[in-house]
Amino acid sequence: MIDPTEIRKSFPIFANNPDLIYFDNAATTQKPDIVVDGICDFYKNDYSNIHRGIYDLAAITTQKYEAVRDKVATFIGAPSRENIVYTSGTTAGINLVAFAFLAPRLQAGDEVLITAMEHHANLIPWQIVCQSKGATLKTIPVNEDGSLRRDSFRSLLNNKTKMLAIVHISNATGYINPIKDMINLAHEFKVPVLVDGAQSVAHYEIDVNALDVDFFVFSGHKVFGPTGIGILYGKSEHLSRMEPLNYGGSIIKDVRFEKTTFLEPPHRFEAGTTNIAGVIGLGYAIDFINQFDKLKIQQYLKYLRNYCISNMQEIKGLRILGSIDDKNENGAIISFLLDKVHPHDVATILGVEKIAVRAGNHCTQPLMDFLELPGTSRASFSIYNTPYEVDQFVRALESIQQFFK
Repeated sequence: MIDPTEIRKSFPIFANNPDLIYFDNAATTQKPDIVVDGICDFYKNDYSNIHRGIYDLAAITTQKYEAVRDKVATFIGAPSRENIVYTSGTTAGINLVAFAFLAPRLQAGDEVLITAMEHHANLIPWQIVCQSKGATLKTIPVNEDGSLRRDSFRSLLNNKTKMLAIVHISNATGYINPIKDMINLAHEFKVPVLVDGAQSVAHYEIDVNALDVDFFVFSGHKVFGPTGIGILYGKSEHLSRMEPLNYGGSIIKDVRFEKTTFLEPPHRFEAGTTNIAGVIGLGYAIDFINQFDKLKIQQYLKYLRNYCISNMQEIKGLRILGSIDDKNENGAIISFLLDKVHPHDVATILGVEKIAVRAGNHCTQPLMDFLELPGTSRASFSIYNTPYEVDQFVRALESIQQFFK
C-alpha cells in the first residue's frame, strides 16, 4: 500500500493547517509542492503568451504548453495529441460537445440519454440542447441504493438515441458505472458516448482508446492540479466535424471580411489567450500522479473507505447511501445521513472540529428528489488521508449523534 503520511509531506496546506482533516476531495483536491512551485516558477521565469511570439521566451512557453498536451494524451491513453482539447474544466468540455457536436446533428423527435445520477454539469447542457431542437432527454433510472438499473438502460437505447452521456463515478454515492459495457452497447446502435471522468481519472487507469469512448472529460483541480483547466478528449472523426463554440484569436487559419477559416483540432477550440499557467500546472499534477501505481491507489482508498464504513456502522441512526459491501467496487466517497440531524448541521459542526466534508445535494438534485432526501453529508478521500483521520471523523460523528439524541 501507499504511505499517506509520507505523501502528506508533499502538500503544504497540511503543514500550514496541521489540524485540518480534509475529506472534501470529490469537490476538489489539495495541491502538492510540485504543482505550486511549478506554477510559481513559470510566472517567475518562463511566462509569455503562446503560439504568436517568435522570441525565445514565447517559444519556450509554447513548447511547454504543447508538451503537456502530449503528457495528457499518454495519461489517458489517447492515440494522438490532436485528440486533446484544453478547456476550463469538465463543465466546459461537456458544453463544447453538447453545442458544437450534438446540437447541429440533433432533430425534433431525437433522444439523448443520461443517467439519473448525473451531476448538473452533465444534465443541463443536454437538457438545453434538447429543448432548443425539440428532442427528448431520457433518463436511465437508478435503484434505491443509487446504482444503475441496467435492464432499463438496454430498453431505453434505440434508433432515436443520438447521444449517451454518463458519469464514470457518481460524485453523490461513489457508484461506479459499467462504462465499458455501456459504451459497447451504445455503439451497437451507433450512438456516440461521452464519459464524465471527473471523479475517476485521479484514481483509476483510464485508457480512452481501449474503452473506445467518443468523448472523455475531466477537470485539473480534481487531479491535484489548478482550477480553471480541464481536458476534453474526442475521437478525431468527431472533432474534425465540429465548429468552434467560441470565436476569436488563436483559432484562425485565414480571415477575410467575407469568410474565416479555422485551424484543425484541437486548436480551433481554444480561442483567445487560454489558461497557460493552468496547463503548466496540470502537467506537474500528472507528473505527481505518475509517481504512484494506480492499482495501489485504488487498493488504499478502498481500504480507507471500508475502514471508515465499518466504524460508521457502529453509530446508531446513521445511514450510508449506496453500497456498503466491501466486495463491491466503489469510488472513495461516502454519503451519509444522521437521524434527526440535517446534513448541513452535520457539516457545520464537523467544520468547527476542522473536519472538512461536503453537505447538500452535491449538484445531483434530481437524484436526491428520487431518493426523497434533503441531501447528504459526504466524506471523500484521497491518497493523503489516513486511518487516524478516519478515527477522528467517526468520533466527531458519535459526538454529534449524542448531542442530538
